[in-house]
Amino acid sequence: MAKNNSKNRSYTQEFKNSLLKRLEQNETVISLSKELNISRSTIYQWVRTHNKKKERYKINLKSKNNWTSEDKFHVVLETASLTETELGEYCRRKGIYADEVKTWQLQCAKANDLNAKDPKELEENLREEKQKSKTLERELRRKEKALAETAALLVLQKKAQAIWGDLEES
Repeated sequence: MAKNNSKNRSYTQEFKNSLLKRLEQNETVISLSKELNISRSTIYQWVRTHNKKKERYKINLKSKNNWTSEDKFHVVLETASLTETELGEYCRRKGIYADEVKTWQLQCAKANDLNAKDPKELEENLREEKQKSKTLERELRRKEKALAETAALLVLQKKAQAIWGDLEES
């Protein structure tokens, strides 16, 4: 079976739009590339062009590890009303696991449950910590100076002993 030469083929805008629509419906670039005998780089280029032109309904081709919080939130919204069977099908198309979607749902639900502290209390704690830090730095500088002075005295004592010998010998 001879492969069709895919170089120098031109595609109509209608064909590109239909392919992009299939990508929006969560088909993968790899499967479309194999099915239609179009290089993946060509499809990715069409997606980049599409995403530059459109502000809404951008096609997301990210792997699940590179998804932003917004992407995950959209998945949660899209799957909120799906049955388990529909969720499984959706997850297969997206290349994610149902457990991940459920985790994202929990994260969205708990997003506003943070134990927010009073800003005044936080400012007061910060002020106290800064004061402690200044005090400790002052103490550290004082101790460093004392240590340097002690080291200098020891060096002078050794030099004096080397020059005059031990004073107790006389």
